[in-house]
Amino acid sequence: MIFNNKTVIITGGSEGVGAATARMFAEAGANLMLVARSKKKLEAIAEDLRSRTRVEIFVMDVSDADACVDVFKKTAFEFGRIDVLVNNAGYHKRGNVEDVEAVDLGTIIDVNLKAPIILSRIALPYLREAGGGAIINVGSLAGRAPIPGSAAYAASKAGLRAFTYALGIELADSNIKLAVVSPGPIDTGFIMADIDATSDLTFSQPISTADEVAQAVLDLCSNNLREQSMPRLSGLLTTIMYLFPGLNRIVRPILERKGAKVKAKLKADRKRRESDSPGH
Repeated sequence: MIFNNKTVIITGGSEGVGAATARMFAEAGANLMLVARSKKKLEAIAEDLRSRTRVEIFVMDVSDADACVDVFKKTAFEFGRIDVLVNNAGYHKRGNVEDVEAVDLGTIIDVNLKAPIILSRIALPYLREAGGGAIINVGSLAGRAPIPGSAAYAASKAGLRAFTYALGIELADSNIKLAVVSPGPIDTGFIMADIDATSDLTFSQPISTADEVAQAVLDLCSNNLREQSMPRLSGLLTTIMYLFPGLNRIVRPILERKGAKVKAKLKADRKRRESDSPGH
């Protein structure tokens, strides 16, 4: 897909993968509607990107169904068309199910699964009017294999993956592309700021950068893939562990030990950087 003068809506667009995706679409010439809850963070990235392309912001919680309608109306008014929706906004509250408040479990599903479904439904008439386009969902390897301490999150991402495949079949005869990127751990605050609560199993896999995931989002808009796992070998591993649960029980302790070592090194590196920073 050629993005010059196309319009892209990115949820969770103020930081992490969303911000990286916004920068790449801006470099490719796309108009941007950036969505997040923090007006301050949205304004900061919008100001940074306006020298390269047209950027508007919309402050909202994606779990607000009325706001989901409004952001499309606003985007169509500002830019005249909508070509790509990137469902990137995410929420996680780590911990065993019985240790997490029920309201937080519900929020995980609302933000990670319910909102993308609603936003995708609202997007379809706009994408058809534009002559086609793409809906790219940011999933997770957690949606392909269960992660301890992330049961609701894994469920939300598994549901998002299933939704992507099912809607893709429904739209097979259209010019609308459905795809999901399923990364493992990403070097953003989503994991790194909550490293102690993140499972050791998560850190057993190679860590992607936000830019790598963002590039996958752009590529999925026009390639023939329905899903891109990151890294590819980790995607293969999650498939094998899902298909052979007996092997899963054998391999998991090995991966957890590996992940614990990686986590310890990351924490030590962070502590070293903090001690070397000015003021310490």
